[in-house]
Amino acid sequence: MPKNTKVTQREHSNEPVTESVADLLSLEHPMDYKSSQMSMGLSPGSTAPVKALLPSPDPDAEDGRPAWNNKLEYILAQVGFSVGLGNVWRFPYLCQKNGGGAYLVPYFILLLLIGIPLFFLELAVGQRIRRGSIGVWNYVYPQLGGIGVSSLMVCGFVGLYYNVIIGWSIFYFFQSFQYPLPWAECPVQINGTQAIVEPECEKSSATTYFWYRQTLNITSSIDDTGGLNWKMTLSLLVAWILVCLAVIKGIQSSGKVMYFSSLFPYVVLFCFLIRGLLLKGAVDGIAHMFTPKLEKMLEPQVWREAATQVFFALGLGFGGVIAFSSYNKRDNNCHFDAALVSIINFVTSILATLVVFAVLGFKANIMNEKCVVENAEKILGYLSTGVLSKELIPPHINYSHLSAQDYAEMYTVIKTVKEDTFDQLGLDACVLEDELNKAVQGTGLAFIAFTEAMTHFPASPCWSVMFFFMLINLGLGSMIGTMTGITTPILDAFKIRKEILCVACCVIAFLLGLLFVQRSGNYFVAMFDDYSAGLPLTVVVFLENISVAWIYGTKRFMQDLEDMLGFRPYSFYYYMWRYVSPAVLVLLIVATVIEMAISPAGYNAWVEAEGSEHFLSYPPWALAMAYALIVAAMLPLPLVFLARHFNLISDGSNKLSVSYRKGMIKDISNLEEQDEQRFILSKNPSEAPSPMPAHRAYLGPGGTQEMTNTNYGTSTKTGYQNITSPESEL
Repeated sequence: MPKNTKVTQREHSNEPVTESVADLLSLEHPMDYKSSQMSMGLSPGSTAPVKALLPSPDPDAEDGRPAWNNKLEYILAQVGFSVGLGNVWRFPYLCQKNGGGAYLVPYFILLLLIGIPLFFLELAVGQRIRRGSIGVWNYVYPQLGGIGVSSLMVCGFVGLYYNVIIGWSIFYFFQSFQYPLPWAECPVQINGTQAIVEPECEKSSATTYFWYRQTLNITSSIDDTGGLNWKMTLSLLVAWILVCLAVIKGIQSSGKVMYFSSLFPYVVLFCFLIRGLLLKGAVDGIAHMFTPKLEKMLEPQVWREAATQVFFALGLGFGGVIAFSSYNKRDNNCHFDAALVSIINFVTSILATLVVFAVLGFKANIMNEKCVVENAEKILGYLSTGVLSKELIPPHINYSHLSAQDYAEMYTVIKTVKEDTFDQLGLDACVLEDELNKAVQGTGLAFIAFTEAMTHFPASPCWSVMFFFMLINLGLGSMIGTMTGITTPILDAFKIRKEILCVACCVIAFLLGLLFVQRSGNYFVAMFDDYSAGLPLTVVVFLENISVAWIYGTKRFMQDLEDMLGFRPYSFYYYMWRYVSPAVLVLLIVATVIEMAISPAGYNAWVEAEGSEHFLSYPPWALAMAYALIVAAMLPLPLVFLARHFNLISDGSNKLSVSYRKGMIKDISNLEEQDEQRFILSKNPSEAPSPMPAHRAYLGPGGTQEMTNTNYGTSTKTGYQNITSPESEL
């Protein structure tokens, strides 16, 4: 610095010196901002005064990033993404399997411990940094920038097979416009003068036959591809066209779609709930569902499955949550959003469970009555042939109006008297509880059990149309979030028109998705569902938690939230982020690995001759493909870490978003005002207050030591250029 400056004069004189930050910066040597880690968007060698870069009154006014039209669109988008098919066909199954009402206790506890805190974390970093998943984690900790790439990979894998399920729903939707429904009865083959029921259907059921044969036309193993199923191929094409139209304009188009796709499923669920409660046996189903089996709460498997369901129900790790929140203003109350969306998701799962088991209770009563009639006919045959004595039948039994209780009494008497030869009679107990315990999930619930129940509804085609239209909308809402998790990081990194990118992604995805519309495609859907997302996403969210809570620093992150929201979040989040959530995620990762190691790797294959499913192990090539999905999803994590550790690729920190740069400039402008006041009051540098705002101390990389800037040299690593950074301005 020249010797005649006011700073050097101040060092040799006791006279008050008035000097502004602008004066100091004007005397700095020119700096290569492009190569600087704290590039603020200035051209190389620019020495423009700081005041020329002061932000406009609205800090987001000059940010070219798209924004939500209103808060409702944003909330509906997050709800549409988190509330998906899993709420309808996965949660009820887990609830029934793991103790009924008792399952709700571990689920709710884990929702509080890992669900809401981690959901809040993703909302906060996305809103603060205003970038997609790749950009966000490049800023937080560049060495872990592979987190965003892994999220994008998982989104791609899930989107490929998830849209196939929407295609199945579209096929059933159009098949529902006929009476009777095509899956109501088994097809009949005419053989000369005889009418023969299709053997495969007779051995299974009408709805099962329609699903496996008429819809999927499935092969007997994954080795036999069977060629393309053209009906499913066309359905998949329609599904990708719908998704492309929904996301082609970014949030401007998807936000409008969410008004319908997020709200319509609730209308259908309430309609089904009201109709279901009026059906015979609905109360039996609901009572069975919520009867707590408290001993189940002591089983570790129940807690593991509850944690997994919480994890995936909120869409953590996919990047969609971060992408949606990145289009918010930086002062949006994302804490309220996290709690609201999580509660809506939980309530939706409960609502869907009520609907499912009201309908399945009705179906169980229908099947139990059918069982009673069939076995009563067997007993009448045994009575007429003398195999059974008429004295065994209680005198009050009326065969024309035989109730389940009367049959149970008759069954008990016969079983007691004919104990030695009872098994040869082939009589079933016909217990309603047994029917209710037949747990079904996924496609088995939506396309077999639920469709069979709807065939007994009055005006069944109408209910079928509503049900599958609801599934289409639930799937579409999740697919919009998944596609946003893919496109947003790419649009942040490259200058591409979003319309071209969306069309290109949909075309490529459709072509890759042809794997799932072969006749053996259902086996590949099961493979991708089991292997492509589970373990990789858990690892991704664990690293997200670690990078914020331990590398960046929980205290600094809490201070950032206070600056952004205007209030300090509860200390509860501090302990969850720093200790509880990482511990739970580690346990979940270990449990997942152990389960994969001890459980046989295979799939349920449909055997046409028997009309039933049988478990088959994956052949070597399929097993290699399954594990390759896990490796491909997690490979970006070590690759990016090593590449940046050895400086093989840029750390991305010199590509700050517009909102970032404005936040930094605002801090510098505040610093200038404090600097002027400091010298006017004739304070020595050692007595001067910290150049950071009074309520915030800049903490070092470890988050424990306060760093002050008293050296106004020309180094790019000190002075005012080090006031804020991607790591401190998260």
